[in-house]
Amino acid sequence: MHFGTDTFGNSVDREKQFVRWLDTVRGEMKALYLLGDIFDFWFEYKHAVPQGFTRFLGKIAELSDTGIEIHYFTGNHDIWISDYLPRELGVILHREPLTATIDGKIFYLAHGDGLGDDNLLFGIIRKIFHNHACRKLFSLIHPSLGIWIALKWAKHSRMKELSHPVPYMGENNEHLVKYAKNYIRQYPETDYLIFGHRHIILDLMLNRRSRMLIIGDWLKHFSYAIFDGENLTLEENG
Repeated sequence: MHFGTDTFGNSVDREKQFVRWLDTVRGEMKALYLLGDIFDFWFEYKHAVPQGFTRFLGKIAELSDTGIEIHYFTGNHDIWISDYLPRELGVILHREPLTATIDGKIFYLAHGDGLGDDNLLFGIIRKIFHNHACRKLFSLIHPSLGIWIALKWAKHSRMKELSHPVPYMGENNEHLVKYAKNYIRQYPETDYLIFGHRHIILDLMLNRRSRMLIIGDWLKHFSYAIFDGENLTLEENG
């Protein structure tokens, strides 16, 4: 979703659209898996969090209160979630990929950043962002300045993506496809591998059993995956 960025249309309008969609599917929903980068930036100070997102946060709390499991995967834009969302909304937080058995099918779920990508510069930046000491140092910056700096950084990333979008690079070059193929060699019993991160829609059979999905985004595609206990489908909320 990258809530907070207006690069791909008004963020509040997209938030309203997503909340309306949640209301249309809540009657059939047993669990919701949010695969990261829900916010364009999120950092929790001891007594402050970024402003906004009240419709989304309120709806997630409401769904969680009814007993629906909400699984939240941190992405590369919302790495710095701490205990606020689990405590206030009741979400189940995942900082690493998750293997889950759902109605007899084995799922591998992940945001996707850093998986299969051996770019040295990206790896260094990722380690800095995940470093506890660096996070502690950033927390010393006043929230007004710290959040402003981070939003500028995030906006630069979005503008780069807008001006130079990276299309699907093919099975031999797409990092997540290469990662998925390597993963199922080790865990051939896996039925579905589902990723976010790349902002493309991909539905690929890796072999007779294992299927890989990259589920797009709510910036351009407004897409999502639904598993009904038997079938997994990719849908769009156009």
